[in-house]
Amino acid sequence: MTVRIAPSLLAADFSRLADQVALCVEGGADWLHVDVMDGRFVPPITFGTKIIEAVRKLTDLPLDVHMMVVEPEKHFRDFAAAGASGLTVHAEVSPHLQRQLAHIRELGCRAGAAVNPSTPLAAVSEVLDDLDLLLVMTVNPGYGGQEFLPHSLDKLRRARRLLSDAGCAALLEVDGGISRDTIGDVWRAGADTFVAGHAVFSAADPAAEIGVLRRACEVHV
Repeated sequence: MTVRIAPSLLAADFSRLADQVALCVEGGADWLHVDVMDGRFVPPITFGTKIIEAVRKLTDLPLDVHMMVVEPEKHFRDFAAAGASGLTVHAEVSPHLQRQLAHIRELGCRAGAAVNPSTPLAAVSEVLDDLDLLLVMTVNPGYGGQEFLPHSLDKLRRARRLLSDAGCAALLEVDGGISRDTIGDVWRAGADTFVAGHAVFSAADPAAEIGVLRRACEVHV
């Protein structure tokens, strides 16, 4: 499997956004992760269309937009037009998940579904043909810098089996508590795409830390 490192801009210093994005590019980041929060599905309110537009002007890296919002379909068209490469919605607030994933693909974006730590994988088992990415949250969403939930490893192993048994080529992404101490175990559990915010942007050398995270997977091949 290919390792993909997606620094989360939620942890970046937005007074130096251009510099922070440049560090990610310098460090060899594969994607940039953009957390959109509405203050309803999760407590904080964060980014929207304008931030996606601003980041798109700074880099050609794929923008992995994680929509922690109620009624995400209201924003698909605007986010795609702003430069999103992928849109991930939460199964918990998507009663018409298949329709939403199909719409995302129609807009030319990678279609992703996310599940919270307490949400069973059965929530996405009927839409595997519509999935380009499955995001397993390994913390409860809403705040950066949380500690990885150890029991998530078993869920990740089951998620990998679910995708493999169905012949589904969707990427398996992990978000929450990813660091040089946890990423190796998560890689061995079957994940291939890693969101890392605090671990990257709080490091003494953020660009170098991206390489550290990648090598922590490679030594566990």
